[in-house]
Amino acid sequence: MPHSQTRLAEFMPYRLSVTSNAVSDLIAGEYRAQFGLKIPEWRVMAVLGDAEALTQRQMVAATLMDKVAVNRACKVLEVRALVARIPNASDGRSHHLELTAEGRVMHGQIMPLAIDMYEKVFACLTERETDKLRSILAKLLDSARSFPGGAK
Repeated sequence: MPHSQTRLAEFMPYRLSVTSNAVSDLIAGEYRAQFGLKIPEWRVMAVLGDAEALTQRQMVAATLMDKVAVNRACKVLEVRALVARIPNASDGRSHHLELTAEGRVMHGQIMPLAIDMYEKVFACLTERETDKLRSILAKLLDSARSFPGGAK
């Protein structure tokens, strides 16, 4: 039985990754130029802007980023006084991370910029298509999480 080959350009996981990178890079270019943040640093700030203080382990789970990337991003953000580490009363081995006042101000400046870029990129879709895409992405993430060793 001959081995079936798929052209990479037609392989859905590849297309999903390339599209995600293209959209992320476009938005990241805007906040990198104005605020000097790389994608992992902004992802950490964005998650902390939506949540209370989180441990680094919780941050890895929330962002699905590698723990080394999260650690590096947190260190950069701490040096810039955008994120602070607070002792974790329930686990003396870990710390909670939270945005500082300066971090909250920057988050408040970046979010409108990110939303504006999102709206420009997604303007090619109808509201119904956007809702459907959101639903499809949620189903794919749930499916990936259902496999042993899948995204948590």
